[in-house]
Amino acid sequence: MRDPVLSSVRPTLLFYCQHSLGIGHLTRSFALVAALTKRFEVVFLNGGRLPPGVPVPPGIELIDLPPLGMDDGHTVVSRDGKLDVVAARAERRRLIDDAVRRTRPAVLLVELFPFGRKKFATEILPMIRAARRQPGAPALVACSLRDILVDARPDQQHHDDRARWLTDRYFDAVIVHADPGFARLEDSFRPTRPMRTPVFHSGYVVPAREAEAQTPRGPHLLVSAGGGIVGDTLFRTALAARLLRPEPLPMRVIAGPFLPEPHWLALQQLAAGQPGVELVRHVPDMVAELRRARASISQCGYNTALDLVVAGVPALVVPYQTVTENEQSGRAERLAALGAMQWLPGTELDPVSMAAAIERLLAFTPTPAALALDGATRTADILAQQLSHHRLALAAAHVPEAVS
Repeated sequence: MRDPVLSSVRPTLLFYCQHSLGIGHLTRSFALVAALTKRFEVVFLNGGRLPPGVPVPPGIELIDLPPLGMDDGHTVVSRDGKLDVVAARAERRRLIDDAVRRTRPAVLLVELFPFGRKKFATEILPMIRAARRQPGAPALVACSLRDILVDARPDQQHHDDRARWLTDRYFDAVIVHADPGFARLEDSFRPTRPMRTPVFHSGYVVPAREAEAQTPRGPHLLVSAGGGIVGDTLFRTALAARLLRPEPLPMRVIAGPFLPEPHWLALQQLAAGQPGVELVRHVPDMVAELRRARASISQCGYNTALDLVVAGVPALVVPYQTVTENEQSGRAERLAALGAMQWLPGTELDPVSMAAAIERLLAFTPTPAALALDGATRTADILAQQLSHHRLALAAAHVPEAVS
């Protein structure tokens, strides 16, 4: 256990990340952490399952909370075989409280909340209050937010107004990980009253990569769906569409670590009768896979979309979409309008439509999307600058050791 004051000249940053469905939030957060460690001592509260094959950034303290997630009905479920939801929540509160008390963070960075993760408010709000009341000086509290928010909830106006109130009450900054020329917070967040909390657009967050030599593209289609938890329909449809061609193309399917095991076994049986199909559970470098493929078929989550842009691969995206989940569709439509990729609405996902879309894809050359991709470094710069302003303001106000 280190002394938070004496261990380093770098201030401590406590990062709370609750990834509930896939791995996109965790992937983006780990990419941020790699940049944040250059300026901060990072302690990372991981609220979901840590999938196999996903490396933890070096130089951080990782605290694995008993993993919770969401099922298809948006009900909180335990991903820990030993603890039910009630017991997991209690143990999480204990670990979070201990982390705040022990580290006394200069910065508390909260991923998505209060713009999402409402069902985790019972642990997030006490964490924020504790960090604001800690001995020494209250923490700077910031929100780490993706580019496009869900804006199709039945109670959307109430949701936005509540998020605005919580942000103004508890947060010192909101950092939107987007190129403001492509997507801005106000595009998908519309509270009745304007938000007072400062908003910064950092640019998109992509993992740091070393320069790579040009890789010759292979003959195969690459099919993927992020973590895979909601990828079964896409995989099955792609395999069925493949058989509608007179000469089926080779296909490599990356199922993802979270594809449910029954779906994985059924997918293996389905592919067993199709020569030229390769199934893989997980790969360490998706961009490298995309650069080797003739074309890609995928969903359109934040990280997937950026991987496609970085790889420059001809891509067809089929956004994950429900009555209340429209974030991926908004991103797909915008990127398609730039000529960066093609898209097929989830409502049109059937073998015949996909087969026709694949034919169009094979003749498609993407237009490079000129997006700012330095969001990780910019986020670290923004937080360091805001912390400096925060400390100056506290000193000027002579803030006592405990604040509400």
